[in-house]
Formats: sequence, structure tokens, C-alpha cells
Amino acid sequence: MPYIMAIDQGTTSSRAILFDAGMKIVAQAQEEFEQHFPDSGWVEHDPSDLWASTAAVCRSAIEKAGIPEREIAGIGITNQRETVVVWEKDTGRAVHRAIVWQDRRTAGICRDLKEAGYEDTVIEKTGLLLDPYFSGTKLKWILDHVEGARERARRGELLFGTVDTYLIWRMTGGRAHVTDATNACRTLLYDSFKGRWSSTICKMLDIPMEMLPEVRDSAGEFGMTRHDLFGHEIPILGVAGDQQAATIGQACFEPGMLKSTYGTGCFALLNTGETAVRSGNRLLTTVAYQLNGKPTYALEGSIFVAGAVVQWLRDGLKIIRAASETQALAERADDLQDVVLVPAFVGLGAPYWNAECRGAIYGLTRGSGPEEFARAALQSVGYQTRDLLEAMRSDWQDMDDPRTLRVDGGMSASDWAMQFLSDIIGAKVDRPEVVETTALGAAWLAGMTAGIYPDKAGFAAQWKLERTFEPAMDDAARAAKYDRWKRAVAATMSV
Repeated sequence: MPYIMAIDQGTTSSRAILFDAGMKIVAQAQEEFEQHFPDSGWVEHDPSDLWASTAAVCRSAIEKAGIPEREIAGIGITNQRETVVVWEKDTGRAVHRAIVWQDRRTAGICRDLKEAGYEDTVIEKTGLLLDPYFSGTKLKWILDHVEGARERARRGELLFGTVDTYLIWRMTGGRAHVTDATNACRTLLYDSFKGRWSSTICKMLDIPMEMLPEVRDSAGEFGMTRHDLFGHEIPILGVAGDQQAATIGQACFEPGMLKSTYGTGCFALLNTGETAVRSGNRLLTTVAYQLNGKPTYALEGSIFVAGAVVQWLRDGLKIIRAASETQALAERADDLQDVVLVPAFVGLGAPYWNAECRGAIYGLTRGSGPEEFARAALQSVGYQTRDLLEAMRSDWQDMDDPRTLRVDGGMSASDWAMQFLSDIIGAKVDRPEVVETTALGAAWLAGMTAGIYPDKAGFAAQWKLERTFEPAMDDAARAAKYDRWKRAVAATMSV
């Protein structure tokens, strides 16, 4: 029986999941690695930790499954996006720790570029915004601060990559320096509309194009693993950034389909098909996936704080011991109180992109307690999701009234939160049986390429629903609650 191995290299841990020919999970392994915070707002990983943990979980998953390596027909990789690694072509040694997507050290670079009038060019070429979130300014920082790095890059001695590229380079023994379109489009260096690296942006950031990887489809040949890695050479056949892989895993293949992943933050993607919609509401235009040389585009909105608001209830306020307690608290909240929490702990993401504002709570009374705080925390995720959907509807005229939203991620397990989400957006919310959608998306890309898994239509037909949440709130109540939220956000940003 052939198997597919999905590698899910995330921000805090690396995972490997083995799927069988029916796309069922056979075995998995996970390993956390150290986070480095050398300065305020700085987040780094040791690239050797990324590599060592990935190799270890792959071997562990194979051992748990008890299968010979030769039965693994292919590997699919999904990864934390925007994180930057620069390494020596001859040795594989990183010249600096990886700068993680969360890192804010390049805020000054972005501000200077905006003041110089470059943001319009960035939006036009990449569909992104000038923000430290993306890879380009992180790469510039490394080249600016590591002695001799820029000159070495020009001589072809240094290579750049997002985490997928670095892992593939290590897995293939340096034979493949490649990425896929979903990762390339998040670097700030890739012209998402022309499908190539942008010489204009690279010149603007003084980045030698010699160090950039080759960009390929999300499904295809990315190289063979070294024989000594697993005792057998295995082809790498699929790659996608984590949020795009989740979109694929949710089978959101038709224009107008929506998915939202609720982890620490929240990432909502709207499939816009062959049309690359340029946002007027500061959403991101991104490649959802690229197959057979043709990109499928999406509008993406990012919420900085989703599941993290529940962590705040636990670790900050200490009113819960586990995330699962929030549902019972929310159910007991006083209906006569309307407490609103704007969780701008690290600023607000899309569609506001206000990095300076901070969190606020409105509507407190002497009777407000843990129940009201828990309800407001869960409601804040629904409100923020509606913000994204309203912006998407404004940007894309082909988008009808709210369609079904497919959800995944840890917070999607909360029935109360998902019911409120359905109520406030006025649309159905579908939760799938398989919640490992990110790994499943990577596995499907590799398995389809290997000829084991079905095509898009066949895969979509196999998507299984666990539960649908339908709106039960009347229109007047929905409008009143959302209006109160908008006023709370406006007040928060005005402080």
C-alpha cells in the first residue's frame, strides 16, 4: 500500500503525518523547538532546530507506522510563511538565525519606504502591503547587518529561502533550491500577477536576485530526498504555505468559497479563481495555489488575535484553567450586559492594519465578571471575521451575499464560538470531520502528483462535514451588535 508523508513545519513545532491511500492518518509525530526573543518585538528560530526537528519527526512517524520507507510514494510540505533563512550554498550553514514572520524589527524600514512613496509600487507588483510581516524587509535586514553578506550573495555564495525552500535544500542534499508560488507570493519580492521575481522590488530593497530560489507549481517535482536521510530516496511532490494548504485541505476550489483557520490568530481566504482581485480595503491579494502553470488567486485577511484571546483569559486574567471552560462561562453570561472586547493586544490586523492601538473593553458594569469576559472574548473573533468578510464583499463584486464559511483550527472546536460566528455573519458555518486540514492539503498535493489521490473534483467530493451551524439571530439584533462592535473599534483606534 502506498503512503504519503506530510510535513507541517510550524512556528512552534514540526510535525510529520503519514496518510494512507485513502487519505486516512496512519501515524504522526510532533516536536517543539526553542523560540528566541533577542530584543523587544524580535522573534527568531535557529535554522538547525527547524531542520533537526523536521528530520526527527519524519523518522519517528515512519517508525510508529511500522512501514518500509520504500512504500512512501511522496512527501508534501506545508510551512510557516514569511519566515526568512539565509545560508551558505557550499556548507548549508545559516549566516543568521531565521527571522520569524511575527518579527517586527523592520518596522522602521517599512516606514521609511512608505514615506519615500514606495508602497503603491509594492501593492501593484505583489498584492501585499509594506509591513514587517513579509519576508522582503527581513531579508534586507540580514544583508544589511551580517558583514559581507550582500557581496557574498552577489557572488552566488549565499542562498535565500522561506522555510519550505530551506527544508527541501537540506532534504535533497543541496540539489534543489526551489519554492512554490504560494510561498513566493508572501515574500514581498514576487510579482504575483506576472508570476516571477520582481526586479523592481529587489532593486528597491537591494536584494541580489542570484540568491532567490526557482518558483514552481504547488504540485510537481521538487527533488528527491538524500538516500541516507530515510534509507530510501523519496520524491518531494507538493508544497504550499500553511494557510494555502488549509484552503486546499478544505477543498475550497471554486470561486466564492471561503475558509477561516482559527489558531493563535485567524486567517480567512476567499477563492477568487483566475481573477487577482486588488483590494481597496487593505486585504492581501495572494496565490491560493498554482497547478499546471496556472495560479488560482485569493483575497486574504489576517486577524492577529483569535485563539490568543482565550490564552489571555487563562494566562493573563487567570479566570480559566483550560480553553474548553470558556463555552460554559459564555453560556452563563448575563444577557442584559453587552460587554465588548477589542483584542488589539498587538494592534489590529486586516482590514485596519493599525499597529499602534491596543486592546480595550467597553460596557463594563459592577456585575461584569468571568462569564461576561469569556463571552466577549469569543464574540470578538466572530466580529473580526465579519470585518474581513465585509471587506471581501466590498473588494470583489462577484461575491454574493455571505456564503458558507468552512472553519478549522483549534478554536473551531468551540460550538458556542462557531454558533455566534454564524449568527453575526448571517451565514452557515461548516466544520469538517478532518480538522488537520493544513497537513491534509499538503498530502493531497503530493498524493495527486503521485497518482494516488483523486483530482480536485474527486477530492472535493470526499470532503466530509462534521457539523453545520446556521444563523439563529434576527437581522435587527445582528445589525445592532455589529454596529456596537464598529463603534468600539473606532474608539479603540482613536486613543
